[in-house]
Amino acid sequence: MARIAGVDLPKKKRMEYALTYIFGIGLTTSRKILDKTGIDYNKRVYELTDAEAAVIRNEIQDSVLVEGDLRKKVAMDIKSLMDLGSYRGLRHRRGLPCRGQKTKTNARTRKGKRKTVGAA
Repeated sequence: MARIAGVDLPKKKRMEYALTYIFGIGLTTSRKILDKTGIDYNKRVYELTDAEAAVIRNEIQDSVLVEGDLRKKVAMDIKSLMDLGSYRGLRHRRGLPCRGQKTKTNARTRKGKRKTVGAA
C-alpha cells in the first residue's frame, strides 16, 4: 500500500483517482503530477514501485500544498477574515452561510438543528 503525504492510497484504484484521496489534490492536479513524473494514469496503486512512489512524493512536496499545511492555511485565512471584521468573517463567526445563500428556509447545515421560537 502506497503512503503519500500521510495518506494510505487505496490499492486497486488507478493512480489518477487514487491521488485525489489526498486533501488538496483534485483530478486536474493529479493528472499534472502524473504527467510531470511520467507515470501512466492507468497504473494501479499496487503496481507502483518504491522508486515511482518516491518520485510522486517529491513532486507533491515541491509543487502542491496538501493535507495539514493546507488545512492550516485555510483556517488562518478564515481567521484573518474574522479579525478584519469583513462581511464574510462575520458570517463565519455567526455560523451562517458566507456565499449569498438564503437563510429563511434552508441553510440547516450551517445553522444546526431547528430551535423553535415563540411557540407557547
